[in-house]
Amino acid sequence: MRSLTFLPLILLPSLLLAGPEHAPPPKPLAIVHVTVIDATGAAAQPELTVVITGHRISALGKTGTVQLPRDAQPVDASGQFLIPGLWDMHVHWNDAAYLPLFTANGVTGIRVMWGLPLHLKWRRELAAGTLQGPRLVLAGPVVDGPKPFWKGSIAAGTEGEGQQAVRKTKDEGYDFVKIYNFLPRRVYFAIADEAKKQGLPFVGHVPNSVSAAEASDAGQKSIEHLQGMLLACSAKEEELRKAMAVARTTPAAADRALLFRRISEQLLEPCDARKAAALFARFRANGTWHVPTFTVLRSNAYLDDPNHTSDPRLKFMPPAVRELWNPRNDFRFDNVTPEDFALEKKLFQRRLELAGDMHRAGVGLLAGTDVLNPYCFPGFSLHDELEWLVKAGLSPMAALQTATRNPARFLDQLNDFGTVEQGKVADLVLLDADPLQDIKNTRRIAAVVAGGRLLDRKTLQKMLADAGGAANKK
Repeated sequence: MRSLTFLPLILLPSLLLAGPEHAPPPKPLAIVHVTVIDATGAAAQPELTVVITGHRISALGKTGTVQLPRDAQPVDASGQFLIPGLWDMHVHWNDAAYLPLFTANGVTGIRVMWGLPLHLKWRRELAAGTLQGPRLVLAGPVVDGPKPFWKGSIAAGTEGEGQQAVRKTKDEGYDFVKIYNFLPRRVYFAIADEAKKQGLPFVGHVPNSVSAAEASDAGQKSIEHLQGMLLACSAKEEELRKAMAVARTTPAAADRALLFRRISEQLLEPCDARKAAALFARFRANGTWHVPTFTVLRSNAYLDDPNHTSDPRLKFMPPAVRELWNPRNDFRFDNVTPEDFALEKKLFQRRLELAGDMHRAGVGLLAGTDVLNPYCFPGFSLHDELEWLVKAGLSPMAALQTATRNPARFLDQLNDFGTVEQGKVADLVLLDADPLQDIKNTRRIAAVVAGGRLLDRKTLQKMLADAGGAANKK
């Protein structure tokens, strides 16, 4: 078996430039009488004062014991709770007018999983303070096999093309290589080798040609959507892999669908406990992170639910997105039967159980939604994701960490982000209720601090109203 010990994730200096730190410094803030949930795993700390000077937390301690800057703006947070800014680690979004939806929902950072020159431009504008929105880390354009699934992907049918795709991704200024389903096996490992040489992490799907275990050993930094995980934990993995290869080459669509349905039914069977334990230990040892994206998995499984079309959050989406989300306009759902949806619902539950098992085994999880897929809303859906993670078996603290401390660890930026501690960048969310009592309380946002700048409730409401107004004008 091939094994590449991946280099530690290089620092991403561009991350520090993705916020407003190059704009004039904000007025100092003093958040007093607040309960701090610092996301380190420690218990909530009541009656604290958090002082923010410039873009960072300059002091933190019991209210009454911390010296405040003479010109500090006081924020009385009695009865409120302060958490780190949230990250959505799997996003697709291409309309700058709606970036404030992330910020208004307390999402102060996003990982864009198909970067374009547009996103590189946004990052420069965010750094200059001329654009309002979350911090950006960017994967490059998708790298797929010689016949890519998505138009606009980088086609890589040879080792040389795969290596060139890595170099191109780095040269253009992206932070990650994004790989996809149809990469040939030899090309996948050529990309892994080149990524290691270039010091550029690679992330994304597990191609059909390799296993989840091989992807981890090759140094893939994150695996999205729990892809291949039920298969990897199955006692029938090799048998089912062969069946999948036959199904992919079956010419008749109806016959192909029947074969895949039979394979999926077998994935509902309980995991091989010993095999799963060994695989989870491998992920821990290799530092392989998983982004379950339950929001999109749930949406795909329940796309036949008519309640989707009455979701009140649709008012914030431009008409083009609403049309995109109509199942009649999505070729992936052509010829999907009620039996298929019933099976997908069962598979969704199995994946929830699997993520809980992975977390209990110490596998690193990251919160991500796959925004821009049907009914995955910018900003709003990150809170849906946290709720699904709790339903999967994570504690509210552990779920909160998947959107705070864990992304900072993944990005090798824990010295600057991810927790509420002195010296950290002041990306914070002030809540009206305790998220450790009920994770739904992350939605009860009183204010957001973005790079040291206070966005109070009135400002956040205006951001939402502006987005809704823009959507209804189009």
